[in-house]
Amino acid sequence: MATHKITETARQKYYGGDQCSYEHYSEELNCKMNFAVYLPPSYSTTSDKFPVLFFLSGLTCTHENFTLKSGMQRLAAKHEMVVISPDTSPRGSDHPGEHEDWDFGSGAGFYLDASNGPWSSNYRMYSYITKELLGAVTENFNVSEERRALSGHSMGGHGSLVIFLRNPDMFKCVTALAPISNPSNGEWGVKAFSNYLGEDKELWSVWDATELAKQFNSPGEKPVNMLVCQGDKDKFLEKELLTQNFIDAAEENPGINVEYRVREGYDHFYPYIASFLHEHFEFVAKFIC
Repeated sequence: MATHKITETARQKYYGGDQCSYEHYSEELNCKMNFAVYLPPSYSTTSDKFPVLFFLSGLTCTHENFTLKSGMQRLAAKHEMVVISPDTSPRGSDHPGEHEDWDFGSGAGFYLDASNGPWSSNYRMYSYITKELLGAVTENFNVSEERRALSGHSMGGHGSLVIFLRNPDMFKCVTALAPISNPSNGEWGVKAFSNYLGEDKELWSVWDATELAKQFNSPGEKPVNMLVCQGDKDKFLEKELLTQNFIDAAEENPGINVEYRVREGYDHFYPYIASFLHEHFEFVAKFIC
């Protein structure tokens, strides 16, 4: 009997495969959640287990932004990879102030488990991704539990790095595009953490990729593998992203093998993502395909 019931809400042909949307109820978030799934061309013709990439989106996004704007379906079809794109926050809880700012609340769950009320009642995106969504995908799709990877952009880059560093046995590798890298010291992160976690900064470090990189111990004999890229014309780089802080911490840790690529002339948005996403798929494919 299925423990993670999902309902298909949309399906469209895309580069020989199918771009689908699904709805399910989340106990962690106390609401219905939507997520997108790309199924590559051979998915319907073989019983083989497929590699799966989870892509986490940034501030203001839903589960649809990445699927509609990035052109990722061509890459997923090429590499015969299932791609999962979740939403970025709970929906419909209507906490005071939840819908007032674009960088906090709705569309800005920061992929953490809130410990400060009222957000602690259902802003639990970390547990949603690592428990419920992972369980729903594993149970309902023909994907390999041994061949998973994470990626994300901006707030989603933060989420992918944090989830990977806290669960290195769960995923083979991680990539991030223009990630919020040191939220304890960045303007977006301080605002989110102060509300979601409270003012005790000791509680912030377990949700901060830079702090996690400083303390990380690789679970195996070899270092874990990461790719991070960043546009040098990103207007959020110095005050919100602080990407170099993470790179410095990761490069000093022998348990982390991080490849850092700076993109001259590129900013923060989807033209940048679409221009270099193929490199992230190629990196991931080395470890899960």
